[in-house]
This record gives sequence, C-alpha cells and structure tokens, in this order.
Amino acid sequence: MSSSDRRAAGSATRSGGPSLARQSPLAGLLAVLVVAVGLDGCGFHLRGDVSYAFTSLYVNAPSSPPFALELKRALASGDATQIVGSPGEAHAILDITSVVDDKGVLSLSSGGRVREYLLTKRVSFGVRDGAGRDWLPASEIAIRRSYTFNESEVLAREAQEARLLKDMQTDAVQQVMRRLQAAKKPAT
Repeated sequence: MSSSDRRAAGSATRSGGPSLARQSPLAGLLAVLVVAVGLDGCGFHLRGDVSYAFTSLYVNAPSSPPFALELKRALASGDATQIVGSPGEAHAILDITSVVDDKGVLSLSSGGRVREYLLTKRVSFGVRDGAGRDWLPASEIAIRRSYTFNESEVLAREAQEARLLKDMQTDAVQQVMRRLQAAKKPAT
C-alpha cells in the first residue's frame, strides 16, 4: 500500500462519512428554517423603525442641555418624527423637568474608608400637546451603577466614573425614547 493510499484511507475513517459541506443543500435550508421558526415562536423580532403617535416634537429641557442634545440627536436619527424649534410648531411637547446625577457611598472598609460608590441618574419628564393635555403623564427614570474605589487609583476611578455617567445618560436617552413610543394622543 502506497503512502497516498494510506493517507486517503486514514482520512476516510477519521471523518466518519461525508462532511456537512457535501450534504444536500436541503439539510442546510431545513436547519435555517427550524431556527427561524423557533425564534419567531418565542416572540423574538428584530428591532425595526420606531413609531410615535406624533409627527413633530419640541424638546423643552432648559435644565439639561447635554441630555437634551443627545436625546434630540437620537430622535432625529430616525425617520419617525421631526424635531422642531418652537412649541407652536410641534404636534407634541416633551418637557424634561429635571436631570439629576447623584453620587453616594455604597460601602465602607473596616477602617472607615470608602470602598464602593453608587451613581444614580434621575430623569423626570412628561409629554403634552399645545393645549396642555397629557400624552404621557409625568414619569421618572432612575438608573443606578456602582463601582469600587481605591485611593491608590484615583485617576483611573475618576475616568471610570465619567464613563459610567456617560453610559447612564445614553441608557436614559434610550429609555425615554422607548417610553415616547407608548405616548398616546389624548381623547378630545
């Protein structure tokens, strides 16, 4: 038996039969179909375009320009609604009454030094029309994150805190956008 015959015989016994690439395309199609039906059956669906009950929106956020700017950018990135510059032009008005960042001590070491901090971001808002009728009653979103603190790594922890606050703001913007989808035009 030549060396090429031995290699061919060895590879045939190791593989145990035809590879998946050599099986019929029908088997691959069937596997994809089974996965798709399973995902559809569990309620999974891709996030599509968002839809709002209003076509234009005025964002009234005098107390928080950075939050309002990120929210306006996120809303403008979709085709669902137009951000307008005055309340008179808007179909609905988003009033952001407060955006508060808070930092508190979460735990202390046995020596009384801070070991962990808790960051909290609270966003209060409501949606109304020009006549003052509520589309979405006053609501509050609270997001919390904790992080450990070590006095020897102060600069790294300050950068971590800034990153956490930025991530919390992005999360709050996304939650406000999801709540805006639930806003309903008031009955007249």
